[in-house]
Amino acid sequence: MRSAVLLLSLLLTAAPFGLLGEETRQVSLKVISDWLDPSQNLLHIQAVGATSTLHYVWSSLGPPAVLLVATNTPNSTLSVNWSLLISSEPEGGLMVLPKESIQFSSALVFTRLFEFDSTNTSDAAAKPPGKSYPPYSLADFSWDNITDSLDPATLSATFRGHPIHDPTGAFASGSLAFRVQAFSRSGRPAQPPRLLHTADTCQLEVDLVGASPRGNHSLFGLEVATLGHGPDCPSVQEQHFIDDEYAPAVFQLDQLLWGSLPSGFMQWRPVAFSQKQGGRESAMPCQASPLYPTLAYLLPQSPIVRAFFGSQNNFCAFNLTFGASTGPGYWDKHYLSWSMLLGVGTPPVDALSSLVLGIVAVALGAPALMLLAGGVFLLLGHKRYSEYQPIN
Repeated sequence: MRSAVLLLSLLLTAAPFGLLGEETRQVSLKVISDWLDPSQNLLHIQAVGATSTLHYVWSSLGPPAVLLVATNTPNSTLSVNWSLLISSEPEGGLMVLPKESIQFSSALVFTRLFEFDSTNTSDAAAKPPGKSYPPYSLADFSWDNITDSLDPATLSATFRGHPIHDPTGAFASGSLAFRVQAFSRSGRPAQPPRLLHTADTCQLEVDLVGASPRGNHSLFGLEVATLGHGPDCPSVQEQHFIDDEYAPAVFQLDQLLWGSLPSGFMQWRPVAFSQKQGGRESAMPCQASPLYPTLAYLLPQSPIVRAFFGSQNNFCAFNLTFGASTGPGYWDKHYLSWSMLLGVGTPPVDALSSLVLGIVAVALGAPALMLLAGGVFLLLGHKRYSEYQPIN
């Protein structure tokens, strides 16, 4: 019994929540617009702690992109020079001040939406997963004004767009949406994959809804670019669990890490959903390619990345592909949803759920109880036998 309790204690100790740094942050979300052209705007999430500040700057100028900046002061500010930012040479148009307070900075750029016809593809691991259609460049999308979707109550806003040139009318009744949400405390969303978030993180949900596919069994993918630190690309790690309480039938968590911890991270489960009410029956696999170095001029350019980091940078890219040739797919409801978490510091780590802990406790405790019961039975049986007086 003692060994069972000790092992259960070790399991509890080995499953920390991994919440980052400061216990409380004042989190705010606001739109910063060009006063000459209010349709040009940025979404700024600021999380202020006692000794540090996190800045997330989201933009649909060019392809959708986000800057991550961490400073060692609660007084750092975002400075935007709109005349520079929207010019052909945006360097210096966006800064976090004071510059010497910056401890970490990087960026993600969502550059292209891919589409593949998987009709004649039987190998789920094929690269590419079917015949490729011409990709949609997200720099050539028209995006709704972010101000119209700003919701201070939920700390969320949505970039919703469609191609500027759409000769086939594929997006006549459809859209691609990037829903961004910040958090004032730790917790989980109600819908799968229910990633554990903290006040140091923000969540992105990518939704493709109502767009007409160009094939009968189209799979979609997303190209994501990021800055390399030095000559190397960020690393991608896979974590495996025995618990699928928060994302049924998904026992893996993937994360991209910029350098050694604590730095920045991108975290996601390798699953997407073909219905709005995400569940086991609508779950689709999400496959990520290895990161590969690429040249900046081969990618759609992001003004905020050039404004903050300049034009001389090492970029790395990877592709996310949603679905397989069999099983649930975009073709079911013309719906696709995928979520990821973005943060700075130590990534949140799932603890074992109460259900799994209960199963472990029963599994470890049952043998001990059986041994105890057997010992009591033998002891009482021996006592009854010893009290028997034979008749001579």
